[in-house]
Amino acid sequence: MDASLISEYFPDLTEDQRLKFERFGPLFTDWNSKINMVSRKDIDQLYLKHVLHSLGIAKVMPFAAGSKVLDIGTGGGFPGIPLAILYPDSYFVMVDSIGKKIKVVNEIIRELGIENAEAHHVRAEQHRGKYDFVVSRAVTRMAAFIPWTEGKIKEKQINPFPNGILYLKGGDLDEELLETGRPYEIYPLSRYFPDPFFETKATVYVRLQ
Repeated sequence: MDASLISEYFPDLTEDQRLKFERFGPLFTDWNSKINMVSRKDIDQLYLKHVLHSLGIAKVMPFAAGSKVLDIGTGGGFPGIPLAILYPDSYFVMVDSIGKKIKVVNEIIRELGIENAEAHHVRAEQHRGKYDFVVSRAVTRMAAFIPWTEGKIKEKQINPFPNGILYLKGGDLDEELLETGRPYEIYPLSRYFPDPFFETKATVYVRLQ
């Protein structure tokens, strides 16, 4: 488990960002031994399968300063915590219906000194707020996910893409995305990360504005 993997694909990290990524692995692993946040068989590849995977969104959308992003179904803080470290000038709100996971996420945010993130124990449909983008890692089919974002997308746009959803998912996605009736783009993560883990994985952009 080596945080240098992140620097390999994001070479412009500041010293503070590098330190936060380095500290994240041992801190998360310690918490995961107490409360199961991610599969324990994955923990040795935490930086590859969880941190770098989360940052697949950053390869598609370099968030503009001042962006506000909602992470729905964050679980162990993915993709919200890695993105918050990478984009200190944007603000990330993470929500999940499992309270014990949110407690850990907030502890990790506090211990790492991440000032541009917060986490809440609340179901997505009950959360209120306006965001430039909603992000997530494959919590459900897109047609079921889109209603959870209703009323949460800002009208004003400050990013390269119109406001919408950035979703990490694998497999054959066209059929699932066509049923939404929304404009979408699929960005295979193998374009950015050559490891075999990413061969079937993608960042999906769905326009909501």
